[in-house]
Amino acid sequence: MEYIYSALVLHSAGKEITEEGVVSILKAAGVEPDTARVKALIAALDGVDIDEAMKTAAFAAPAAAAAPAAAAPAEGGEKKEEKKEEEEEEVSEEEAAAGLGALFG
Repeated sequence: MEYIYSALVLHSAGKEITEEGVVSILKAAGVEPDTARVKALIAALDGVDIDEAMKTAAFAAPAAAAAPAAAAPAEGGEKKEEKKEEEEEEVSEEEAAAGLGALFG
C-alpha cells in the first residue's frame, strides 16, 4: 500500500509520478523501496487517469457495501452473527480489489 500511497501523494501535489519520486517518498517514510515494485507501479499507472479511477472507485465502494447488507437473510442467534461477519469480510476484500483494479486500469 505504501507504493500506491506514494503515487497518490505525488499526484495530489501535482507532480509527475516517477520512479525517483516514489522512491523519495518511500525513503522519507522510512520504507526501504523495492526497485521491482516501484517499476511495476510506474508501468501499471502509465496512461491511467488517476482522478477518473478515484471517482469510479468512490462510487463503486458504497454500492458494494450496501448490496450484501440488504440481501442478508434473517436467521436466529449466533448463526446470524457469524454469517454477517463473513459477509463483512468478503465486502472488505471486494472493495480492496475494486479499488486496486481501478487504480491499475
